[in-house]
Amino acid sequence: MISSKSSLFVRRSISTRLFSSITPYKVYLSGEIHSNWREVISEGVTSRNLPITLTSPNTSHEDSDDCGAIILGMEKERKNWDRLGGTMNSIRTNKLLEDADIVVVRFGEKYRQWNAAFEAGYASARGKPIITIHPPSLSHMLKEVNAASKCVCEEPEQVVDILDYTITGKLPEPKDGEDWTTSETIWGKGNKTP
Repeated sequence: MISSKSSLFVRRSISTRLFSSITPYKVYLSGEIHSNWREVISEGVTSRNLPITLTSPNTSHEDSDDCGAIILGMEKERKNWDRLGGTMNSIRTNKLLEDADIVVVRFGEKYRQWNAAFEAGYASARGKPIITIHPPSLSHMLKEVNAASKCVCEEPEQVVDILDYTITGKLPEPKDGEDWTTSETIWGKGNKTP
């Protein structure tokens, strides 16, 4: 008899063979710009050879703030300076969000990412699947954003695992390691409480 853990690996190998032609995905990476989370996702997608194009807003804080003033001229009031940059940046972000198949939104602890919250709301309103990444300490503040998300992660590596499973059906090793067990082992076969 095959153990429940062994049968998981048999199911994995069967399910990954069912995908003979895979549609390319566009994944928009929104959120904080002060860590390497985008690079972690990019490296994971590349190493697994996933058919994904990653896009993001302009991640240069200075360019994002000053683009309007550089191209259209400086303004005397900060609100006008910011409006020029904000409207110019929205050309890019609106197009990339519209084209995205999946939107990943990262919230960090150090800075408030109002733009990321806005983009999550925009994506939700457009019916885009959202994956959020943030430390557990932000769960309460982000409860509405998380409620609109399909998945809530703590680490960018988990996003790569979700994308891999979504596209290929391949599951990673269980997060809980040796403590992991199947739902069938815990609750029995079938749905006992319909």
